[in-house]
Amino acid sequence: QVQLVESGGGLVQAGGSLRLPCAASGRTFSSYAMGWFRQAPGKEREFAATISRSGSTTNYAASVKGRFTISRDNAKNLVYLQMNSLKPENTAVYYCTGTSRYLSDYGVSSGYNYWGQGTQVTVSS
Repeated sequence: QVQLVESGGGLVQAGGSLRLPCAASGRTFSSYAMGWFRQAPGKEREFAATISRSGSTTNYAASVKGRFTISRDNAKNLVYLQMNSLKPENTAVYYCTGTSRYLSDYGVSSGYNYWGQGTQVTVSS
């Protein structure tokens, strides 16, 4: 069992940056692929980024590629989402997620079996 706790959300102006840390409990963090999804008001939850167990492989949604960076520190049980050049349309609740299972499609939320409570990110224009 893994518990995930996000932090770092808040209000930022367009063009600004935020870094979202996600702290994971448990001693087997390095055995989990990790990711970030987001859900804007009135919209479905959508994939943002994912990182492999070792951290050697990352994948991003087209809408965030080049602006967002996912990283992890397995020694500290942390995964991060660095968000740069933020836009008002990036306003959403951001969720940290992880899975111990094989991911056939990293962009599908049903592939992940652990979720945090989410942290609100609001980007003002």
